[in-house]
Amino acid sequence: MANDTTTYETPIENPLDCVEDILKSNNWVFNRLSDEELLVKVSGRHCGYNLIFLWQDDMNALQFTVQYDLRINEAHMDKAAHTLLSLNEGLWMGHFAVPGDSRGPVFRHTSLFRGMGNESVHEALEDLVDIGLSLCEQYYSVFYLLSHANDASAGTATAADDQSLSLALMETVGQC
Repeated sequence: MANDTTTYETPIENPLDCVEDILKSNNWVFNRLSDEELLVKVSGRHCGYNLIFLWQDDMNALQFTVQYDLRINEAHMDKAAHTLLSLNEGLWMGHFAVPGDSRGPVFRHTSLFRGMGNESVHEALEDLVDIGLSLCEQYYSVFYLLSHANDASAGTATAADDQSLSLALMETVGQC
């Protein structure tokens, strides 16, 4: 009979405990509202973000949300919906949304953690936070334009608005 050399990691009880470790290592102040919910505010290059972590124990799932500190004008919600379709087509993970009740742009991603050990969860969460914030920074100009679009047009897109959004959606190389 062959020896079984498989090793198993100790399963994680609640990934929000790992989230706390990551936030502490970044010196970010956070608020653990319950065993299932954790909030933190961070500053990006362009605006502030609210990071929300929601743990669903019965599904072994963690929903991660990054909220922009912006609001889309109600008159521009149709343009925002069209823009979100274009933006989300190119994403490998997660998606952007603009909930109708708040009109605040968000990035969301849900991760499944069944069978993952503490070390694997920690690495996955670090990547999730890095990728989520990076995407939010990358597409900040899109949501800024939607939140500051020409209000005089009362929902009618101008050629300049369309051109600005097209440019903001373009993938660029390098950084300023």
